[in-house]
Amino acid sequence: MKCLIIDVVHSAIGEELGKYMQVDTKLLPTQEELAQLIPDYDVLIMRVDPAINKTILDAAKNLKVIGVCSVGLNHIDLETAKAKGIQVINAPGLNGNAVAELTISKMLDLSRHTIPANEDVKVNHNWDKYKFVGRELRGKTLGILGFGRIGQRVGELGRAFLMNVVAYDPYLPANVFEEQKATSMSIDEVLKVSDFVTIHMPLTPETKDLFNAKSIAEMKDDAVVLNMSRGGIVNEKDMYEALKAGKIGGYASDVMENELAAGGLTEGAGFDSPLFECDNFIVTPHLGAQTVDASRDIGAHIIAKVKEALDLK
Repeated sequence: MKCLIIDVVHSAIGEELGKYMQVDTKLLPTQEELAQLIPDYDVLIMRVDPAINKTILDAAKNLKVIGVCSVGLNHIDLETAKAKGIQVINAPGLNGNAVAELTISKMLDLSRHTIPANEDVKVNHNWDKYKFVGRELRGKTLGILGFGRIGQRVGELGRAFLMNVVAYDPYLPANVFEEQKATSMSIDEVLKVSDFVTIHMPLTPETKDLFNAKSIAEMKDDAVVLNMSRGGIVNEKDMYEALKAGKIGGYASDVMENELAAGGLTEGAGFDSPLFECDNFIVTPHLGAQTVDASRDIGAHIIAKVKEALDLK
């Protein structure tokens, strides 16, 4: 048997599966490259790129298992995989705390202007505390869109800062909101009352461009949007216009609409966006799960599930 790893994952995955099969690595191939590579492999280990379409799965003559070292599966043609008997394994919940802590980190960064203040001291050699008057999280309303494992952990951390938590999730019973000390609301209600709105929903046809000019206009002028989920949920052109016009207080993101359009991790790759012009926009390169703790836990889970699927002893 052969295993192909196409993203940076915990080293234990390759080490353990290497006891049972040949393990090769090709970081972030294009869809065309992967379609050429995949016929020889029984196991594919990945995260979210590239999207696994029908062309790739049709070419995967020997593929038995896809191990996805993340939560969402919207980037995989699950119907075709099921029809071909390919098991798709993900790692729900294991990066939840890492993503939740990053969310709180960005809330604090925007609230206290830590990033521009750091630059002002280190780059401009200025020491002027009066330029950076922020606001506290205490007493503010935290709106959470998607109240699963990650959203609930964000709510728990928000309550530690004495925030009021409201949330939207149509798939949860009322008792979950009660247990989590959160008020259940519609999306429109969350947008209207929240000082911070954080997104923890999958990218689907229903959530695509959920944040657009119309929905942003319903929010408070000083409200902050946080997106640790998928870039396509926020219409970046509309968000740019809102930030430039002062119709919203800030946007913090760990994701972009076309993260790998310019080559992603490949050497010398460049990346740009009009949002980069906005002082009240902060971004990180999809590092929500990039902690040694989450990587270790996800790796152990994927190893166990792949071995179970292939009956490896």
